[in-house]
Amino acid sequence: MIGADTKAKTPAYCEVTGTITPVPGSQITVVYRLPDGWNGKLVGLGGGGWAGNLTLDRSGARAYAAAANLALGYATAQTDGGHPSTEIWDTSWAANVESFKDFSYRAVHLMTTVGKAVVARYYGEPQKRAYFQGCSTGGRQGLMEVQRFPNDYDGVISGAPVYSFLTQTSALVRNEAFAKPGAALTTGQVTRLHEAVLAACDAQDGLKDGIVTDPRACSFDPATLQCPQGAATPDCLTAPQVAAVRSVYTGLKTTDGRTASYPLSRGGEGGWARFVVLTPVTDSSAGIGDIGNGLGGLRKALFGNPDYDLRAFDAERDLQKLRDSEFAGLYEAKDPNIAAFVAHGGKLLLWHGFDDPGPSASATIEYYESVRQTTGPQAPGLDASLRLFLLPGVYHCRGGPGADGFDSLAALDRWVDSGHAPDDGVATREDGKLSRPLCRYPTLPHYKGSGDPAAASSFECR
Repeated sequence: MIGADTKAKTPAYCEVTGTITPVPGSQITVVYRLPDGWNGKLVGLGGGGWAGNLTLDRSGARAYAAAANLALGYATAQTDGGHPSTEIWDTSWAANVESFKDFSYRAVHLMTTVGKAVVARYYGEPQKRAYFQGCSTGGRQGLMEVQRFPNDYDGVISGAPVYSFLTQTSALVRNEAFAKPGAALTTGQVTRLHEAVLAACDAQDGLKDGIVTDPRACSFDPATLQCPQGAATPDCLTAPQVAAVRSVYTGLKTTDGRTASYPLSRGGEGGWARFVVLTPVTDSSAGIGDIGNGLGGLRKALFGNPDYDLRAFDAERDLQKLRDSEFAGLYEAKDPNIAAFVAHGGKLLLWHGFDDPGPSASATIEYYESVRQTTGPQAPGLDASLRLFLLPGVYHCRGGPGADGFDSLAALDRWVDSGHAPDDGVATREDGKLSRPLCRYPTLPHYKGSGDPAAASSFECR
């Protein structure tokens, strides 16, 4: 699975909780759990949304909780990111610039350096290896470590990284599309749309299995579902709805070519509702955090106006202001120069669900390609230190019809220790009823034409 086996028995362990205050206004809570039968390694765990992560056990969910890693003998390090709120859209704490610095980059770095000292003191020797794993915000935190603090970790797992504010501006643009008169979709229409996409593109990988393996190769046009004039029904789309769906499939760029919104994947419609307001909020005071994926508390810092209406976001007018803000400079982890990380032998494992309706897989592909172009000429060893995997049919960090889990920590550990890159792994759906080969980008799994359609052995990467 994406983390470790959450059903394994948690061993006896020592728990150390502390507060790190590097400057006035900063209070970073950290928790270290130190197991009996230590394997000699430390793993740092990332958070989600605008929250940190101090969690011991998440009741079997595929999340980066400490218990699963303790069961494997890892010492674990976690932080609240510099603020105690666990509400994923709460950014009210960011009015304190020191708290924002903590959440952006400082908390995980200090959690790591102090954690190494705690481990050495407790066990009487330093860790042999240090790894970091996270998804979403945790993915961004992992990239921040690679870029700003390249010596903190020997290996980093960065899943679906929210590495720039384009995740939030994409949400604003998508929500605006469905907020236009007559454009909102019902649940039934989303289902009908998804069925039509599958009918058009599901078999492109050689098998009809409810998964569009490569959404980029699907040219389905929602106009095929447009209602005959004057005959609107729940099984078709009106002209405004067709326009809205077409716009989110396309994404949005400004007139000078900058991305304001990444496209949503054809075939991923079943996951849209988690991140897209398909039925617009009409009360101007309601849902302000959800509408901007947490931008509500950052409006003054990013747009210069604490009362800025997120529903009125204009990419031509507002995008550059946001990207040039001081907070964006602190928060975004988009530097493609990871030469220092590669130079000390660091390994970066990137992965993303191809149907993610939050942070876009397209953004992670862009970052990967930028690293190759920028770092590659400086670091001949880049190919031995960088991998990207796209998981078809998978939503944000988990879920969806695809195979959404692989043992990323075991793969990273083997890669760091033996140099065996994770190019021959298997991903399995959480219910255990479907598996697919883990294919190194740019390859994807395609059905061989025979064999069990639910088994990874019946597919090849190409």
